[in-house]
Amino acid sequence: MVVIIAALVFAANFWTDFLWFRSVDYSSVFLTELWTRVLLFAAAGLVMAVVVGASIYFAYRARPAMRPASLEQQGLDRYRQSIDPHRKLFYWLTVAALAVLAGAAASGDWQSFLQFTNATDFGATDPEFNMDIGFFAFTLPFLGTLLGYVYAAVILAFIAAVVVHYLYGGVRLQNDTGQRATPSARVHLSVLLGIFVLLRAVSYWLDRYGLLFSERGYTFGASYTDVNAVKTALTILTVISVICAVLFFANIYFKNTMVPMASLGLLLLSAVLVGVAYPEIVQRFQVDPNEQRLESEYIQRNINSTREAYDIADSEVQTYDATTELTPQELADEADTIPSVRLADPAVVSQTFQQMQQVRGFYEFPDVLEVDRYEDSNGDLTDSIVAVRELEGPPDDQDNWLNRHLIYTHGYGMVAAAGNAIDEEGRPVFTEYNIPPRGELSEVTGEYEPRIYYGNEGADYVIVGAEEEYDYPLDNEEEESEDVPTPEDAVVDESRAPNESDAEGGGEGSGEGADEGSGAEEQGGSQAYTSYDGQGGVQLDSFFDRILYAIKYQETSVLLNSAIDSNSRILYERTPEERVQKVAPFLTTDSRPYPAVVDGRVQWIVDAYTTSNNYPYANRLDFNQAVTDTFTDGSAQQVGALPGNEVNYIRNSVKATVDAYDGTVKLYQWDEEDPVLETWMGAFPEAITPRDEMSEELVNHLRYPDDLFKVQREIMREYHVTEPDAYYGGQDFWEVPEDPTNETDEAEPPYRQTINFPGSEEASFSLTSTFVPRNRENLSAFMAVNSDPRSDDYGQLQLLELPRSTVIFGPGQVQNAFDSDADVREVLLPLEQSNAEVTRGNLLTLPFGGGLLYVEPLYVQAGGGGAASFPLLQQVMVGFGEEVAIGGTLQEALNNLFEGGEGPLPEPDTPGEDTQEEAPEEAGNEDQGGDTDGSTDQELVDSLNEAVEAWEESQEANDEANERLREALEDIEEQMGE
Repeated sequence: MVVIIAALVFAANFWTDFLWFRSVDYSSVFLTELWTRVLLFAAAGLVMAVVVGASIYFAYRARPAMRPASLEQQGLDRYRQSIDPHRKLFYWLTVAALAVLAGAAASGDWQSFLQFTNATDFGATDPEFNMDIGFFAFTLPFLGTLLGYVYAAVILAFIAAVVVHYLYGGVRLQNDTGQRATPSARVHLSVLLGIFVLLRAVSYWLDRYGLLFSERGYTFGASYTDVNAVKTALTILTVISVICAVLFFANIYFKNTMVPMASLGLLLLSAVLVGVAYPEIVQRFQVDPNEQRLESEYIQRNINSTREAYDIADSEVQTYDATTELTPQELADEADTIPSVRLADPAVVSQTFQQMQQVRGFYEFPDVLEVDRYEDSNGDLTDSIVAVRELEGPPDDQDNWLNRHLIYTHGYGMVAAAGNAIDEEGRPVFTEYNIPPRGELSEVTGEYEPRIYYGNEGADYVIVGAEEEYDYPLDNEEEESEDVPTPEDAVVDESRAPNESDAEGGGEGSGEGADEGSGAEEQGGSQAYTSYDGQGGVQLDSFFDRILYAIKYQETSVLLNSAIDSNSRILYERTPEERVQKVAPFLTTDSRPYPAVVDGRVQWIVDAYTTSNNYPYANRLDFNQAVTDTFTDGSAQQVGALPGNEVNYIRNSVKATVDAYDGTVKLYQWDEEDPVLETWMGAFPEAITPRDEMSEELVNHLRYPDDLFKVQREIMREYHVTEPDAYYGGQDFWEVPEDPTNETDEAEPPYRQTINFPGSEEASFSLTSTFVPRNRENLSAFMAVNSDPRSDDYGQLQLLELPRSTVIFGPGQVQNAFDSDADVREVLLPLEQSNAEVTRGNLLTLPFGGGLLYVEPLYVQAGGGGAASFPLLQQVMVGFGEEVAIGGTLQEALNNLFEGGEGPLPEPDTPGEDTQEEAPEEAGNEDQGGDTDGSTDQELVDSLNEAVEAWEESQEANDEANERLREALEDIEEQMGE
């Protein structure tokens, strides 16, 4: 019964998997993997069955006709009498069991086989054997696997032969004549040992190439000892093994035990003396005393290969003096070029999204939101915090199978907020909000389908087309829109970019149009229902299909619910990573898929990598450990990562999309020069779509992936050093600093922000991180990568390396300075002593004025407010050099930071303004809540002009002018005091 149930479950899972692949048009992937597994299963099973079966058969046929009488044989007679009547059954069961085990193990190596049969050259060679890297990446691993299976078959054949020979008297433990094996048994076992030793010779030869992955030396890869001792030893052992194999085969003629014993002795002795002792002597007495000099060449090989394998070889490195003081002119010049800083922290404003845009308690936003870029109504690109409103599940008091899987099936709508703008209360300014969706994003992108059937939340499967599905509530559309901060509510300064467009002009209409296109209808006056009309999922065409899914999910309701019919569709494997990984099991997916409105649909964009751990000389690292930071909190488990999580080659070769409405998966070739992807495209020619078929709108939303950047910065810690002597000393190695705003000891995450990189003509959307020296906290380097696909420099890694003689505060030191500064404490102390909860936002680092500026927003959340409270941005802390300051806005904080004689920082143009001349007019709007009063500034300028004019006239001894000068100076003094 257990076997029958297991078989039914296996059959149900197998067939539903095929139906799923067919529904997403990737059945070729399913069939290619299936037939490859079948082929390997059959081949490995056949080899195992033939080798072991032939060995057992020969041992039985070579049994002696007469067995000498002895106590040993008398004891074995009982076993022979029990086995002989069922001899054939035992034989076939043994052979079949070993064949199945071998086949099952071999079928798991289907990826290695496909890489071997479709191998592509890298176009680069290793420095030792001068062979193409493709041999080490694709051919050598499969040859090692193949050799391992043949090894196993020969060893099992030898063990089976010894057992059968012993059972039937061919091999004896006790014998008065001294002959413990018959001539036939000696021949049989000698041949098997000869084959084993011959395989050992092949293994020794392949191990020579495996030296390029040695860990013996100072760095990963073949060291001085490996190249000059071990490589020679392996060649000698190969020759000795061939000689020993010949001696074993010669025993077919000699038929005694002396020849094989002598061969085994020679093999073991040479393995110890040549394979172990000789390299150890070279290492201890020649290399260790002169390690730096002798290993220099091999360290250089490791550096070059590692930088190439992780795609950091072309990084642009510039020495950055990191100015700590600015003159008034430098400050004024920099004010015109600094871009708007993204103050909205994606990990903090998630709570605000949840409170202001959740709409109903069963909707959900992720803990960490995403940063993308969208055009505003003026056509300017703005960093935006984005998320989709996903459905977590039905209300708690209605959580049953019907509601969870048939009624509450989908989330609704995209939500976006400007990254550099807040309203006067400190709330994010939403550019897309409410249900149905309305806002600036809808106005720019046009009508789009807002329903989210595929995402990261909700039930593992839903059935649509059966019952009418809950769509969205109707009773809070108007009341929500009245209280949502929109771009027209933004506080105007360079940190809170204004957008004067009417957020509701076209967004509401587009949202309603999407509803009409999807068949939503109102019911009951309080909520809308809809019926899915997409092509996603598997259509339940027959009662048999329902039986299969009932078995798969162990749920009888799938079978018994009368509303489910042939028009119903079952949607499962609904998370973006799962879908991409399932259709492309040869890829490793990024941990941060993100949504974007593309061509009228919400698309999940998933970065995917080709990886390998067989790049010669390239240092290996643990992938999951490298991508762990405070955003992942140690829980990063990348789908598709290599066994053991070790990689030493990675490329972002594929950009994948998953349609949030119908689940359509598209894999686009992004890196057109990646040999690993070309190899997989040879195996799965229909799986990858050419890069030029990506729409322009999709390309505009691509970005440099988080996990790749984190892997590269982990490698850059050591491999920014390119000279072997400096690398050997290790004094210049760096560390990724711990996140000073978080209580955990995890690494600071990289941040997406628009920055002016030194030497660049314009600001670029970038992914940034910092480095500190080992065991110290001051800043060593600033690293950024261009993340804007519109730019020709997309993917270009740039490194600002700070001089060792200048002490520049690192993130931890800046945070300590914030916490200990008297002016900052004066502002924070009342908040911390009150019932409010103070949250430190992301500590951003960006180039500014020839130095590095730190910016950290402070959020305040009402204490004791329960679930209804959410953080509001109330203060901004900044640091430059060793000075820190705080202000209600970034403008105010910068003015406070640089007020020591330089005067206030001039305000740059804000997004949405055409000319600088419009700034005074815009500044007048700040009376609504901004901290910088434009009218007061103008009055001060007028007073200064009056004072200068009066002074000029006073030079002519004009008493009236002197009086005017006195009044003007008093007026200036009064305004400065204010």
